[in-house]
Amino acid sequence: MELSEKLTVLRRRAGLSQEQLADRLGVTRQSVSKWEGGAAMPELGKLVALADLFGVTLDDLVREERALPEPGAAESLSPELADRLEQKLDALTGDCRRSWGPYFQYTSKTRILGLPLVSVRFGRDRHPSENTLAVGVIAVGNFSVGVVSVGLISAGVFSLGMIAFGLLALGTVSIGYAALGVSAVGVCAAGVAAAKII
Repeated sequence: MELSEKLTVLRRRAGLSQEQLADRLGVTRQSVSKWEGGAAMPELGKLVALADLFGVTLDDLVREERALPEPGAAESLSPELADRLEQKLDALTGDCRRSWGPYFQYTSKTRILGLPLVSVRFGRDRHPSENTLAVGVIAVGNFSVGVVSVGLISAGVFSLGMIAFGLLALGTVSIGYAALGVSAVGVCAAGVAAAKII
């Protein structure tokens, strides 16, 4: 059995879609599709992560003459190996299984002056400062900082949020040069409770 076939079998046994597997490995769904179609081969680091994720050895995964272990064979793992696999899985998934609810993150590879062009991070998490702060040229998240910033709490040149700080700020509470909101503070401020700074 070839690697491409083994990946398809293992992914289906794990009950994962190509998209879910791609998210866990930090690659695109198209990459997983190419691997399963035999059009491309995962790099070594991804092969190791795949073997750990599916509880098989690298030999089982890449050697054509080796058959995949039967389902349920991983139930007899030693406690040490089970701990190691759990740590690898936590590293791959960003520990999102321990979060309080749905979580999404995306960071573009394109960078401008060292910042990602687009950074999106939102959801409910136990440690919001670690996972829900979006920093980029265009930032969207629970907490966001960027040139264009959208979030519950946002800061940027153009800022939109419940609490917004920026040159142009629009939000429930807005602070900026031009501020518009229920409570607004700025040189040009408009809102129910607006304070103009002279």
